[in-house]
Amino acid sequence: MTLPEWTVEKGERIFLHGPSGSGKTTLLNMLAGVLNADSGDITLLGEDFSSLSSGKRDGFRARHIGVVFQQFNLVPHLSVLKNIELAAYFGGNKGNIESKAGGLINALKLPAEVLTQSAKSLSVGQQQRVAIARALINEPEILLVDEPTSALDTDARDAFMTLLIDLCKQHHTTLIFVSHDKSLAQYLSSSVSLQSLCSFSEVA
Repeated sequence: MTLPEWTVEKGERIFLHGPSGSGKTTLLNMLAGVLNADSGDITLLGEDFSSLSSGKRDGFRARHIGVVFQQFNLVPHLSVLKNIELAAYFGGNKGNIESKAGGLINALKLPAEVLTQSAKSLSVGQQQRVAIARALINEPEILLVDEPTSALDTDARDAFMTLLIDLCKQHHTTLIFVSHDKSLAQYLSSSVSLQSLCSFSEVA
């Protein structure tokens, strides 16, 4: 997969789409610093992200990039609050995390008591919203979201998308939303196909 050039402006909300197996998650993982590009540069927020060491990329991601994985990656035996506090800790966020987490949980239309419940006790839809709260706790400038609605029915999916976009607008967060479901493009400000950005030497 070769991506000659791609520029995303601050505050954009981009729907990045392509068929399953086309490399969407690979690209997202490179933007998150989880994977390294074989060549070229990735510049995020003015930082030459691709030149940083693994540890510095991890620190940069914790402070500036929120990531919502397809499988959510919550720690199942920890409470919702502890899951969110972990993200705050790694991001160096020492504010009133419990109060801020409560605000995000409320904004995501979850009851306050969910904070004390273990992640594994939640429904898929609840886990999804907790993953968003965790990703936003450090007020990242960039939010990367990978196929978060694949396990939801239509009503739950639409409610989730509305909440996500509202939160990104409130926090002026740049959003890159990855999915193969083109019907979700209506919620984002622009739509880009991976094929239009890239050329492929092999399937990613």
